[in-house]
Amino acid sequence: MNSDRIEGNWKEMKGKIQQQWGKLTNDDLDKIDGRREELVGKIQKNYGKSRDEAEKEVDRYFN
Repeated sequence: MNSDRIEGNWKEMKGKIQQQWGKLTNDDLDKIDGRREELVGKIQKNYGKSRDEAEKEVDRYFN
């Protein structure tokens, strides 16, 4: 996965990401600011998933 792609399109993608992971707040998304590792960590924390599960979800979403 190309993390630059996430960062470059972050502002456009925030709404769609929030639809996918509704427990992420606007503040969460502002703090994540397109960083893949931050997104994985927030999904892991907010949804009680393992790191591996959260990474797979993010990879599936962006591929």
